[in-house]
Amino acid sequence: MTKNHASIYSALVADVLIAIVKFIAGARTNSSSMISEGIHSLVDTINQILLLYGLKRSARPPDKYRPFGYGKELYFWSFIVSILIFGLGGGLSIYQGIIHIQKVEPLIDPMLNYIVLGFSFIFDGGSFVIAIREFNKTRGSTGFWKAVINSKDPSSFLVLFEDGAAVLGLITVFVLMLINHAFNMPFLDGVASILVGLLLVFASLILARESRSLLMGEGIAPETQRKIKELTERDPAVIKVGNILSTYESPDEIVLMLMVYFKADLDTEGITDAIERVRKAIKQEYTLVGFVIIQPQAMPLMEKK
Repeated sequence: MTKNHASIYSALVADVLIAIVKFIAGARTNSSSMISEGIHSLVDTINQILLLYGLKRSARPPDKYRPFGYGKELYFWSFIVSILIFGLGGGLSIYQGIIHIQKVEPLIDPMLNYIVLGFSFIFDGGSFVIAIREFNKTRGSTGFWKAVINSKDPSSFLVLFEDGAAVLGLITVFVLMLINHAFNMPFLDGVASILVGLLLVFASLILARESRSLLMGEGIAPETQRKIKELTERDPAVIKVGNILSTYESPDEIVLMLMVYFKADLDTEGITDAIERVRKAIKQEYTLVGFVIIQPQAMPLMEKK
């Protein structure tokens, strides 16, 4: 995998810096929402590290233990990231908010929080813009939500959702902190923390759904299956294609199996030559197809007649 993961690195740097200042500001101003934001940034930092680790692990070449390679390591670690967002990010933020509502404490010098939120918005906003640009490069003219569902590279939309949740969380905390400061409603600090937690839970559920689907094994699109079927049936030795089975082993590699009916007058050598022709044609047309397994099938008696 030689892709430029600029969005991941930019998010990692931003989250490390922001987490530190948020925790300091939260401790000095007695703000649970700032502590929750610090937790959010800390979890995002851990997530970027795990995602980079998954990318490195998934790039290992095939061996005798994993003949199709280690591509699904990325899907596994992406799923772990989504669980961490739910448990650590969302759960702890909601817990912090509930505790603060039960035991309301006034803010101490919130100006520091405003400054930290401003800088955080600049860093997180910049990282979000980079993530959007990276994602737009891959999705092209495809609609946003459809591109997320169709994407086989969770590293692209994971960072996008994390940064988007971070920006929305900052806006939520800023608005409620202004109201709290203006009207002396300290319980809103806890409410802001809960809202940030619910936002993270919502984002994590979407990410977990997509990562789980990839981990379990997604196949190629029906339209691509149809085109591969037509390409295979152009070969003069092929009568028709039966079933097409496929799975993404990684964002850059597909394992494909075809059940093919060959002409009855072909001998073993003729079938072998036809299989090689079909395999070569598919790989030339679809570069992501790393393995093509072709299983010759005998025509049913009813169809022979």
